[in-house]
Amino acid sequence: MTGDPDAVRVDTDKPPSPGLRARLGRVLLDTRPLRNTAYRRLWLSSTITVIGSQLTTVAVPKQLYDLTGSSAYVGLAGLFGVVPLIIFGIWGGAVADTVDRRKLLLVTNTGVAITSVLLWVQAITGIGSVWAVLGLFAVQQAFFAMNMPARSAAIARLVPLDQLPAAQALGSTVFMFAAVFGPLAAGSLIAVLGLSTLYLIDAIALCATLWAVWKLPPMPPLNGPARRAGLGDVLDGFRNLIGQKVLLASFLLDIIAMVAGMPRALYPEMAVRTFGDPEGGGFALGWLYAAMPLGAGLFGLFSGWSSRVSRHGVALTFAIIGWGLAIIGLGLATELWVAVLFLALGGAADVVSMIFRGAMLQQAVTDDMRGRTQGVFTVVVAGGPRFADLAHGTAGAAFGTAIAVSGGGVLVIVLTVIAVLCIPVIWRYRAPTAAVDQPSVDQPNVDSVVAKEKPSSNGQ
Repeated sequence: MTGDPDAVRVDTDKPPSPGLRARLGRVLLDTRPLRNTAYRRLWLSSTITVIGSQLTTVAVPKQLYDLTGSSAYVGLAGLFGVVPLIIFGIWGGAVADTVDRRKLLLVTNTGVAITSVLLWVQAITGIGSVWAVLGLFAVQQAFFAMNMPARSAAIARLVPLDQLPAAQALGSTVFMFAAVFGPLAAGSLIAVLGLSTLYLIDAIALCATLWAVWKLPPMPPLNGPARRAGLGDVLDGFRNLIGQKVLLASFLLDIIAMVAGMPRALYPEMAVRTFGDPEGGGFALGWLYAAMPLGAGLFGLFSGWSSRVSRHGVALTFAIIGWGLAIIGLGLATELWVAVLFLALGGAADVVSMIFRGAMLQQAVTDDMRGRTQGVFTVVVAGGPRFADLAHGTAGAAFGTAIAVSGGGVLVIVLTVIAVLCIPVIWRYRAPTAAVDQPSVDQPNVDSVVAKEKPSSNGQ
């Protein structure tokens, strides 16, 4: 056939087209970080902790309402939860920068597990004390607040720099799915097994995570022996943050999105007045609460593309604008399925924002400041929705839900554009191209690999 002039010539120099599996790998959730044994253990412990915590999140308000018959006490649980979250979130970040993060995770995981056991004990014995429930819940939130900065700051010590977006996507996707299915499972288990069993399941799950944390490599401070985490360390963290324009801008964009564009306080009224849900406690209300994390979780499964995006600032900006557009659509919706669709789209935009904000947070600071920065980030994430409840509740009462919700979405877009114009470094921010303080994959001792860390030059 070689002598046939009509024969089709095969170009042997042309690379073969990627197969279906390779093409899917470019869009599906990037699981490369899970090949790292240390990160896989951290991710597994986080997954179990998040799902278990959703059971307690349902059990505490349910028990308080059963004991008192008053929604005021249920609301009081929010105060008992957010105050220790703010205080110990900031201080816990400073502690995470001064001690071995593995040891801190062990201590705080143990504390969370013990409080879950005590919550189960008080429920199964029928003590019936509202203040015992609130007190134990506050202590548990304090341990949780100290756990989160150490857990988040540990990620950059376990995976290569170019895999940080993928690691953030893995964590965000699990969190969103847990936010949907955890409460649904809790509601089903209460009817079958009883409320006290939720505490017990959470406690058992938390105890199981201790093994995964125990098997993590040591993660001592890179800048020398451990020291006490005092007020000066906390202030140093804030001073360092003030000098990081990229991080300040990312925090500002998150605050704009959450405070102006998180209308969950209006869901009950929307369920009744807009979508005809009797007394705001049925089908419509359930979908309003579940739609956003469901959309985020589903979109997270197709987040493999995020690891190939270098302009993190641009991606973050468009994600916040997309969130604002989705909230506008929610405010204008008159049919439940349309509202659910826009909420799901908002959840997808939110998970994109979480991926790139988290990656920037890991990349833009040195390791000795990551814990404190993560602590402030925890406070921002926890505090923003609380202020949003107040703002949207007031606006809804004054102007109606449609104006309050859609107006909030417009405000998100306008303020985001203004913020980016005033702080253009966020738009110009690109992901670093080389790791500066990353251990090799599955390295058993991080401290033996990393001796010195260089500050990022991206937008600083």
